[in-house]
Amino acid sequence: MKNIFIIGSKGIPSKYGGFETFVEKLTEYKVSDSIKYHVSCLSEHDNKEYEHNNARCFTVKVPNVGPAKAVIYDLMSLQRVYEYIKENRIENAIVYILACRIGPFMKFYKNRFEQLNVPVYVNPDGHEWKRAKWSWAIRRYWKLSERLMIKNIDLAICDSVAIEKYIKEEYSSYRPKTTFIAYGATVNKPENLNEDKYNQWLKQWDLKGKDYYLIVGRFVAENNYELIIREFMNSKSEKSLVIVTNVEKNKFYNELKNRTKFDNDKRIKFVGTIYEQDLLYQVRNGAFGYFHGHEVGGTNPSLLEAMATTSLNLLLDVNFNREVGQDAALYFNKKVGNLAELIESADLLSDTEIKINEEKAKRRIQDSYSWELIVNQYENCFLKEKV
Repeated sequence: MKNIFIIGSKGIPSKYGGFETFVEKLTEYKVSDSIKYHVSCLSEHDNKEYEHNNARCFTVKVPNVGPAKAVIYDLMSLQRVYEYIKENRIENAIVYILACRIGPFMKFYKNRFEQLNVPVYVNPDGHEWKRAKWSWAIRRYWKLSERLMIKNIDLAICDSVAIEKYIKEEYSSYRPKTTFIAYGATVNKPENLNEDKYNQWLKQWDLKGKDYYLIVGRFVAENNYELIIREFMNSKSEKSLVIVTNVEKNKFYNELKNRTKFDNDKRIKFVGTIYEQDLLYQVRNGAFGYFHGHEVGGTNPSLLEAMATTSLNLLLDVNFNREVGQDAALYFNKKVGNLAELIESADLLSDTEIKINEEKAKRRIQDSYSWELIVNQYENCFLKEKV
């Protein structure tokens, strides 16, 4: 029996978030009886245990100390895992850490786990140190932490070919061992969809199905909201732009409103967050097109979900997005007028052209990003005798 200890997600059952959904699907789609998952879960209650998807879940309560909370959570989880493995004399264990938050502490823990003959894997995620929301000091910490994580682990599991290439080149002096396993998505239509709820949502926001463009994602500068909003405002499209995101108490939202005056354009609608997955599926499926402006690395979950559900996808032309979309999407750059022109061209596409694009996108997800495929690759990776 291989015991896989996963830390770095907020835990399961998942409510929202990429890593949380990943752990949910990894355990839900588990095939091998030779694997037992142990999942760290952020909670208001400490030292509780429960089973979910046949995984052993253990709770960790962390003091609310601001941005450092995630680092402390990972460290407390790692310490708990070390003690559990040692006290229970667990054999054939692997520690899998999601994201590079605790690099300065990795050499210490790597030595401790080596004494127990336990390898440590990491998912380096994307370029967290490039995110505009962080201060200069925090970005410096993220970059240092990434370097020290890669230096002191046994295997980096990268969810993007571009990220794997970056890890190998940026940290070549450490000769890191890497492998590529993507993130996943589901193409299948959910059962028992409540169409009345979707129709009510359309009415609430004065929308019609297949008559709006869509963005779903965190409202942060590096996702290029300003670029997309400005270009949409400069286009002649008669469709709406629906933005599903949380902008409450968001400084960036107020700054963007002051700079672009988007509140004067009735086509642009901020509709808040949608946590009901069935409704979100229908909102994606009912969109005419989806904009994806992310550029900070990795295989992005919202892009995979869009390609699995939305007929037409318009992506910022960076290597991470090209890697996923290939010939199943349209691409725009940051040149003034480029996206506005693409929007007007997309509006004129025939139903047949859109259908061909949709079929390509869904085939791309099924062939390379289905959860069944991803989980199979992970199980093969975990069950290998040696890295």
